[in-house]
Amino acid sequence: MAEFEPENGVVTTRRDFMQGSIAVAGSALASSMPVSAAAQPKEKRPNLLFIYTEGQRADAQGIAGNPLLKTPNQDRIAQEGVRFNNSFCTNALCAPARATALTGLYSKTTGARSNPNNHPNQPLPADIPIFTDLLHKAGYEVAIVGKVHVQNGVRERYWDYYFGFNAAVTNYYFPTFREGRKGVIGKPVTYKNKYADDLVTDKALAWLNEKHEKPVCLLVWYQTPHAPFYRPRRLLDLYNGVPIPKPETFDDDLKGYPGKPRAVANAHNKIGTQSDLDDDARSLEELVKDYYAGLVAVDENIGRLFEHLEKSGQMDETAVFFSSDHGYFLGEWRMFDKRLMHEPSIRVPMSIRYPKKIKAGTVREEMVLNTDIAPTLLDLAGVPVPDHMQGKSLIPLAQGHGQPEWRKEWLYEYFEYPGWENVRPNRGVRTDRYKLIHYYLEPQEFELYDLVDDPGERNNLYGNSQHAALQKDLIDRMQRLRKEIPGKDSLEQN
Repeated sequence: MAEFEPENGVVTTRRDFMQGSIAVAGSALASSMPVSAAAQPKEKRPNLLFIYTEGQRADAQGIAGNPLLKTPNQDRIAQEGVRFNNSFCTNALCAPARATALTGLYSKTTGARSNPNNHPNQPLPADIPIFTDLLHKAGYEVAIVGKVHVQNGVRERYWDYYFGFNAAVTNYYFPTFREGRKGVIGKPVTYKNKYADDLVTDKALAWLNEKHEKPVCLLVWYQTPHAPFYRPRRLLDLYNGVPIPKPETFDDDLKGYPGKPRAVANAHNKIGTQSDLDDDARSLEELVKDYYAGLVAVDENIGRLFEHLEKSGQMDETAVFFSSDHGYFLGEWRMFDKRLMHEPSIRVPMSIRYPKKIKAGTVREEMVLNTDIAPTLLDLAGVPVPDHMQGKSLIPLAQGHGQPEWRKEWLYEYFEYPGWENVRPNRGVRTDRYKLIHYYLEPQEFELYDLVDDPGERNNLYGNSQHAALQKDLIDRMQRLRKEIPGKDSLEQN
């Protein structure tokens, strides 16, 4: 008998949840905008630039203290704005994380739980607005360039400009994109000898250089650093001769993975000796150097965007939001990829620069999530945040206001199985100090960590009688959070 079973009942379905709250939010948006305009002069709305990287872990930045990686343009966003030191994704996988960033909703609620493969994956439902839908209705021009990768439901939305691909990765040197304007998207086109993210930046700059009568919201979503980690030609020799330190847990597999459940030991995301795909990592040195070089290329392209904003006089008129879809293992427990709930996989960088509202050098320690991205961007634009969104605007934190009701815990859920890397479904709860991970398919397994005493997650406390009360408390918290988050009807059994 399992220690506890998944809940059989559903308090609120996704359909009921969305129908009620979106109707309220829609009427609020429709009514509040004209009244505000009539009652007082409108404050000039900022342009919005949302830069999103792929699989960039939180410590893969110069400002985070990385001894090898230099990211001056990413660092600038944090130095001249706010940096969130405890930022996380709620499902460490590309497509689900991107759906969450767009909707402000958990994967369980949107139904976008996995990447498109042999695991059931639901299109993003048409009844769930993405934040750019709301910005467009509020008078913004909206554009997205780069890696979109949300199973349906994004290319189908309205975009003043679209240049994207809906997949995990496109060929780095012969990339294929669809391009479109005013809601009409063309057929795929392959570009020869163009490094994918350089091309994305070219297209972003070309669109910004056009005449715009309205404020703009531009999403620049880079695919780097994603396997197979190709570099641009200009960086092929970067890090030659530079030693790469080995993580303390790199050789734990040779010891039988002490304290780790078999779900971790048997996952296929291991450097060097297991391969599901042609682009799996072959050595620690190759992985880390190519991963870092890709991020240098991203940072150079961000610098190109900033150069345009400076020359056009728009730098301080533009709110810049920076983050990544999920983290990444770089050799911890000999792992690469993501999916698991350990810190390298779930921690992401997050920062905002907008000097008109955010003081330079602000640092916040609260736990913030990718569910908070959409509400924050709407708040920056002065657009009401719909009640159905499960995240919160980060602007009060960014402005230094105390938030006594800020979240003290949050739920993580990963669903894709069977699939690439053979990572078993897992869920868990994280507080500011503790983490419980539950691999819920039989045989059920658990991990429990004190992140203050054991930030490297090496000492699994689960099953230790001294921590029985803590263990029960965290399980109860996880179950309560699961009940509070409505699920897509047909998927609620898990």
